Amino acid sequence: MGSYSIHLTVLFAFLTSLGVQIHALSPEYTACQLQKSVVASPLTGCPKGTIFVSPTDDRASFKKVQDAIKSLPETGDAIILIGEGEYNEMVNVARAAPLTLLGQLDPYTAYDSAGNASQRNLVHIWNNLYVHDGLTDEETATLTVAPASGEHFGNTNFRAYNIDFENRAANYAISQALVTSLNHVNASFYGCTFASYQDTWYTGSGAYTYAVDSIIYGSTDYLFGYGTAVHAAPGMGLYIADSKIIRSPDASATTVTNAQCYLGRPWNDLAIAVYLRTYMDESIPPQILALFHAPLTTPSLIQYGPGGGTSKRVAQDHIMTSEEVDKYFTLEEVFFETPAWIDFKYKY
Repeated sequence: MGSYSIHLTVLFAFLTSLGVQIHALSPEYTACQLQKSVVASPLTGCPKGTIFVSPTDDRASFKKVQDAIKSLPETGDAIILIGEGEYNEMVNVARAAPLTLLGQLDPYTAYDSAGNASQRNLVHIWNNLYVHDGLTDEETATLTVAPASGEHFGNTNFRAYNIDFENRAANYAISQALVTSLNHVNASFYGCTFASYQDTWYTGSGAYTYAVDSIIYGSTDYLFGYGTAVHAAPGMGLYIADSKIIRSPDASATTVTNAQCYLGRPWNDLAIAVYLRTYMDESIPPQILALFHAPLTTPSLIQYGPGGGTSKRVAQDHIMTSEEVDKYFTLEEVFFETPAWIDFKYKY
């Protein structure tokens, strides 16, 4: 597998209609996710067998998400409803059977037209570990979805809805501090946020990942790995469609005003990154890429905005035609099938 790395101090906002606010929720799970009155069960509207987790609600079966996951049998679909609150813990999913994590939502703000779904999230799962004192990169992850030791493949259908995953070591900008570590799994995310500084999102070997209506914050190498990652919309690579790449609103506190950052630095000649219909602001320089090694297969790009000019691109860059996009870069082409593990009912 090749690898890729994004090297920016920007905010990835996966917005499907530029200039249009998003009102995205899951029609299958919304009734379960909405907070209930104090007289109603928090599991009203939830699929049978859903487990409720809350740090403050006495009706919950568990106070920690990881404790709920550890209670699950090895087989059968499982759903966990996570109540509003702060969860200072590391979540590790090793079971192979499907698992869905649902973040609870306020019924008065869930449909608010201001901002995208992730800005309405009530559930924050976080840790503050970073690479030091013998900890490896992957051991710092807030969320790990990977097979148990010795198994060939892990979770066949992991989903998370409306949850903020954070590594708050990013507040110190010390070193690598992962939010997700995804290996040999099928994992998809809806209306979620992932926040760190360096090495935010890792798609490892054999992993296939999909994120829509979500935001990823980071700085150095914060999208990287050896698997296949589709954001918005086997092989290897990073595919970003119908999105925005913009400087984070708080970036000026740690970066030089008007500074520019390269879009990526491919780590070897198999690295592939594709950007389709993606807006790039002025923080992206005309050269787009910082070459890490040569020769390289560098990103194919279709984008626009102040950072989307094509006059000074590196020689390895390729601007795709609409015919190439239609032939090679549909969701079905990227995954070699229409993935059954993606929730296509999630509309935006």
